[in-house]
Amino acid sequence: MQIQAFPKPLQPHLIPVPRGNLEYACLACRGRQAIDKLLYTCPDCGGVLLIENRDDRFIRNRRGAFWQRLFDYRRLLTEPALQGIFRYHELVAPILSLPDVLYLGEGHTPLIRANPALTRQIGVPFYFKNEGQNPSASFKDRGMACALSYLRYLIRSKKQKDILAVCASTGDTSASAALYAAYLGESIRSAVLLPQGKVTPQQLSQPLGSGATVIEIPGVFDDCMKVVEYLSEHYPVALLNSKNAWRILGQETYAFEVAQALDYQCDRLALLVPIGNAGNITAILAGFLKLARYGLITKLPKIVGVQSRHANPVYKYYLEPVPGRRAFRPMAVQPSVAQAAMIGNPVSMPRVIELVERYNEWSGRRNVFVVEVAEQAIMDHMLLANRNGHIACTQGGESLAGLVRALEEKKIGRRETAVLAATAHALKFSGFQDMYFQNSFPPEFEVRPRKALQNAPRTTGGELPPRPADPAYAGFVERTAAKVARLLKL
Repeated sequence: MQIQAFPKPLQPHLIPVPRGNLEYACLACRGRQAIDKLLYTCPDCGGVLLIENRDDRFIRNRRGAFWQRLFDYRRLLTEPALQGIFRYHELVAPILSLPDVLYLGEGHTPLIRANPALTRQIGVPFYFKNEGQNPSASFKDRGMACALSYLRYLIRSKKQKDILAVCASTGDTSASAALYAAYLGESIRSAVLLPQGKVTPQQLSQPLGSGATVIEIPGVFDDCMKVVEYLSEHYPVALLNSKNAWRILGQETYAFEVAQALDYQCDRLALLVPIGNAGNITAILAGFLKLARYGLITKLPKIVGVQSRHANPVYKYYLEPVPGRRAFRPMAVQPSVAQAAMIGNPVSMPRVIELVERYNEWSGRRNVFVVEVAEQAIMDHMLLANRNGHIACTQGGESLAGLVRALEEKKIGRRETAVLAATAHALKFSGFQDMYFQNSFPPEFEVRPRKALQNAPRTTGGELPPRPADPAYAGFVERTAAKVARLLKL
């Protein structure tokens, strides 16, 4: 749609221009740093960073209804840089020019309403947001599009070149980082560190296919993360994990899209989010706070983080009801089917603590909760969802299991509507489905299949078909059809 076809009052604002004053804000010492170089932690105290806009008058000077209308109309633009997460340019990284924006088709994933049968079984209406429909088949592309757009900005404005981008991953981050780095070509190389033997073959194939250097390390994700942190502190590399605050900015768009898809009506809304490295729940909290601050929504939705019993440090932290008595303790994780959530020391935990406090304060009540689910429940609910027409990954199963647990614990009411994060595509985790169907899970996973959810191919027998021209072929077809009819109880 051409700009002249839009309402005249909106036309000057459809194509954004760089403005604002973004700074790194340290959550520990409260210091601030310029964004003229990539920082992961505060250079003064080592604290975790958020990125904040110190000059947002151009947003605050217009009513929330204006921004709602502008973002709605931007859906009709054909400008690639504004078709992805930068549709919300002013709320994401307004200092970037459109030539800096890297767009590979990320964002604007669908909300799929649960069918009537599944809705009745669970007890509340809910949607899955299918993040597996991003380019690398996971939600990580939101943050990566923002982080790599910023690197593109540094390459252009600071004349930086030959950047080595590195990340630790349980699979999805590596796939996303390698894909976006590959698109930038000669100006950037990518390397990913994976826990050896703990990434699905489908996920391992993605960074390899994008040409990244893949290094497997014995141990779990937390071990890989420590190595990557050391590299970022001692060598000239660009860290692309969610410790990178630019990643958090991009992932805030999940909140923007949910609000926009529901016409900015967030009353009696609850979001279920798996907690892994805690970057996604951090971003969603920050995103909704931003929408409320600028008047696009009038009420903050409830946020429920979900963790497996095999990796639940955030759940344990919030078991203590008195904030002043809480103490975060990293843990050694056990094997989990929700591999992206199998993290015992999430790097974004300081962000969670800070933003949960802000979120509850803005809400005027406790509005953020964490629930714990069993591995058995994760697999059962993933398969239950997919039996009802969804494409939920194991983390999507974790979200649905979390919804059931939150209902049982009365953290979500029967009159609320839920949005569940299916963080990746189901095909990335098809190996766990096969293990469920074949009852071949190792004991440490603590998963035993329910017969009603198992499935396997059936066979009509070993008779080989003759050539179609052979007179006997018609008899083969008739006999085989009779066998199929018996199998189908026709």
